[in-house]
Amino acid sequence: MTGTNDNGGSDNERFTGHGSEWTDSNLTSHEAKVATAWVEQKIDKRSMLTNKDRVKDVRDIMWQLEKDGEIVVHRIKDEHKAKTVKTLYGWDKRIPTTQLWHHKSCGQCGNIPGYPVSLLWLQNELGIEYLDETDQTSCTAWNYHGSGIGNIESLAAVFLRNFHQAYVSGLAEGKEAGHYYPLVHCGTSFGNYKEVRGYLMHSAELRERVKKILGKLDRLVDGKLLIPEEVVHYSEWAHVMRGEIANRQEIDASQIRATIHPACHVYKMVPEDAIYDDDILEGNRVAVSTGLIEALGAQVIDYKTWYDCCGFGFRHIISEREFTRSFAIDRKIKVAVEEAQSDVMVGHDTGCITTLDKNQWIGKADGKNFELPILADVQFAALVCGAHPYKIVQTHWHASPTEMLMEKLGIDWRAKKEEFEEYLKEVEAGKQDQLYDPRRMITSGPGYKLIDARS
Repeated sequence: MTGTNDNGGSDNERFTGHGSEWTDSNLTSHEAKVATAWVEQKIDKRSMLTNKDRVKDVRDIMWQLEKDGEIVVHRIKDEHKAKTVKTLYGWDKRIPTTQLWHHKSCGQCGNIPGYPVSLLWLQNELGIEYLDETDQTSCTAWNYHGSGIGNIESLAAVFLRNFHQAYVSGLAEGKEAGHYYPLVHCGTSFGNYKEVRGYLMHSAELRERVKKILGKLDRLVDGKLLIPEEVVHYSEWAHVMRGEIANRQEIDASQIRATIHPACHVYKMVPEDAIYDDDILEGNRVAVSTGLIEALGAQVIDYKTWYDCCGFGFRHIISEREFTRSFAIDRKIKVAVEEAQSDVMVGHDTGCITTLDKNQWIGKADGKNFELPILADVQFAALVCGAHPYKIVQTHWHASPTEMLMEKLGIDWRAKKEEFEEYLKEVEAGKQDQLYDPRRMITSGPGYKLIDARS
């Protein structure tokens, strides 16, 4: 039935949030396939990025601004034991491996707690020094990308405030400023911070405006903005540490067929900063996650829609959720299962893991009964290194089943589940069990006391 509603619009009008210019294309299935075939035919090579006009290295501007006395650079020092990798254009990028300040992810902590826990567990196993404190905020990039309400000044202020906290966090423990170096968990934060750093380097007006904000927050260093030498994602840490992680491996993963979903915010935003390695898929793909999974002995299987977004897209998930669901299922999950015969899809970003994992159930309404386990690279790594699948990796938080994957890895998930249920009873009874000294979580604010002074 059609007619006029109380708001003056048609009863059958769709409100998508994209505007009236968005209309259905009404393509047949064949026409739709032809329209997207270019993705599979051309964007399958690294040259699709390298053939573009090369941008300047923003770090060159950064060093000059520091020389001119406008900013202070948070340097990666010898004690951070950095490893050097090559980015898209062959530039060097240094990845610190210890004395790390964990910049947590709101989506991971809220939806996929086994994601950050697996990372901390791996770092514990490797004896990595780190600080996981509470004095940090969300990057607010979801608001910016999803709603358009945010603005570049607020994004820049949050970026600089959080990285300043990383810089001064060691002072509470009697260490010098810069002792800990920030390690960003979320791909969205990672891409956002790199983009914002570029804006700051290119715009004196933005620097001046944000400097006033940071000054009111007492977040300047010698009256200057603090800029990180590198913006580092956890997957980059896992990539350069893949050999050490593989040395801790307890479970044979050679029978596992894994597909990799590269996150748009990790390698499409500021693509010149993404890590590539000629020994990993011949340099035709971003190296993170793939390098780690290969080092663990699993079979990384290529598939034609590797380049596609997971479907999350920020605006999509808010205003066109069915687009997100259909894209995740038809363009990613379906191809990985039918073409690659994948046992698991591995990713390295909060939104991607959430979208690919938690939208599979809706496909059943349309007869698409795909059940592909979706794990972050560090979750898979922790699993094959002997971490408890429920206590540490926390696979029970995932909507897609992981039991078949564990059976193929030789893990008795039923016995592990019973162990976990007993563990929960101990927690309920008040028995504390920590991966990390909770006294180190708070490094500032009223009432803070040095750890050495506490009982």
